[in-house]
Amino acid sequence: MHPTELETQQLLNSLNTALVMVDEKLNIVYANHAGEALFETGRKQLYGHLLSEFFMPGTIETTRLRAAIRHGEDFTENEIRLSFRDNRNVMADLTVTNLQGQEGARLLFEVKTIDQQKRISRENLQNAQHYAARELIRGLAHEIKNPLGGIRGAAQLLEKELSESHKEFTQMIIEQSDRLRNLVDRLLGPNSLPRFEECNVHQSLEKVRRLMRVDSDNPITIIRDYDPSIPDLVIDPDMIQQAVLNIARNSVQALLESETQNPEIRLVTRIERQMTIQTKRHSLVAKIKIVDNGPGIPSQIKDTLFYPMVTSKQNGSGLGLSISQTLINHHGGKIDVDSHPGHTEFTIYIPIDRKETGNDE
Repeated sequence: MHPTELETQQLLNSLNTALVMVDEKLNIVYANHAGEALFETGRKQLYGHLLSEFFMPGTIETTRLRAAIRHGEDFTENEIRLSFRDNRNVMADLTVTNLQGQEGARLLFEVKTIDQQKRISRENLQNAQHYAARELIRGLAHEIKNPLGGIRGAAQLLEKELSESHKEFTQMIIEQSDRLRNLVDRLLGPNSLPRFEECNVHQSLEKVRRLMRVDSDNPITIIRDYDPSIPDLVIDPDMIQQAVLNIARNSVQALLESETQNPEIRLVTRIERQMTIQTKRHSLVAKIKIVDNGPGIPSQIKDTLFYPMVTSKQNGSGLGLSISQTLINHHGGKIDVDSHPGHTEFTIYIPIDRKETGNDE
């Protein structure tokens, strides 16, 4: 029994491996969903365009590819760096295979991103660490709250027995008890359940952008790069706004403290296909990027970045990213980060239910 063309197409689109085919002139003639995700664009923007148009000069050796077509040679390269024109860098294993069909010679590129495997391992470790940290903080917070309530109550009773000249001391005890209680509540993170509704994620991002402009009189340029094809999502818009805002404010602070030349923050949205989040496979995922050109995240805190109380900022609480992760976890999503000097990129992934789009195109 031979598979139908539709079944073959569905099979190719279900692969994690990016498949991209070019003709003898090195024009792209086919890409599966993973291939479209690799280029972060759709087939209409890919088909008929030269492969080299999407990469930085020197990334694609067109001479070698043309020679491979002439001589019918296949080859494999491991751990190569693909530098895209949108400043993305992807480490990958590449296999190039010659194909001969009715329409002439073709080259099939199989691209297995190494970064993806690293991300999956890092995600599993990050989830385990975050859960352990949350449980530890939760236990400590409850242990602190009980005696704290007793201290505050005793201070209130004592205040009634003291003269006016001594009440300032009991007031100090009450105020500091309240301050500690607020800190404990923040450590525990958001305790309300999300209120899901169908809405456009860009509305939340626009509110973040306006808040960033109002919050400070800094010269930071905020660039929007939205994908209008993203369908309405079933999310809690306030939670998404808060998660993005926490990350964006960290970026603003890093840019200001480092006195970065020509500081900028980019808010980017894209569609990702065939992605696994928290062991669950999703055919479509909305991707929100917060990208800055600051100094990068210090290496000593990269592995514990999402822990509560971890920060490199002066006077920082270290709670913003931990809270953001909790908010995104409520949506079945995740947060990934890639950082080096001059480039820090936080990516929020939110699953899109297939029934919201009505199709898989």
